[in-house]
Amino acid sequence: MKVNVYNLKREQVGEIDLSDEVFGAEVKEQLFYEVVKAQLASRRAGTKATKERSAVAGSTKKLYRQKGTGRARQGSIRAPHHSGGGAAHALEPQDWSYRPPRKVRIGALKSALSLYAKEGRLIVLDSLELPEIKTKAIVDALGALQAGKKSLVVDSASNDKLVKSIRNLDTHQFLPPEGVNVYDLLRHDHLVVSKEAAKALEARCLR
Repeated sequence: MKVNVYNLKREQVGEIDLSDEVFGAEVKEQLFYEVVKAQLASRRAGTKATKERSAVAGSTKKLYRQKGTGRARQGSIRAPHHSGGGAAHALEPQDWSYRPPRKVRIGALKSALSLYAKEGRLIVLDSLELPEIKTKAIVDALGALQAGKKSLVVDSASNDKLVKSIRNLDTHQFLPPEGVNVYDLLRHDHLVVSKEAAKALEARCLR
């Protein structure tokens, strides 16, 4: 498929051939659910924890002799039935992360990219080079591109001026091609990519 290429003033400067398999694929929304659920599950902290009897402070000495006192036998002040003792069934940290099959992950990524292209929300630029590190410069550029509301901007991680100009913005996000994911794609209104980044995304989905 052919996609128009613009400059930062939204003036068309050419076209680029992109793979139909990546940017023109069938949009399978059920894959979005599977992959986003896995991404959010992997972000869960899972840090619940309580101390069992071996982890709480307290002497290991037997409280009194086993027989002859008339009292119930006791082995440790750290036993669960004592005040300050350990929990009987202590909670342990839990790992909630899981990884869907690669075909599902790549299929969801292709569907998300195709959805942007289908709805006209994909903007390909010949270059994302800014003259200086300045947040206002990227805000003005995104406004001129009609992508000023909420955009995901994708270019090489070595584009230092772009990375430092956009990082203070709440409604816009920068990602390198290798970091583009379904969750971040679906929560933005526009996808702004350089020609090189578009080709890198294409290669990532086809390898």
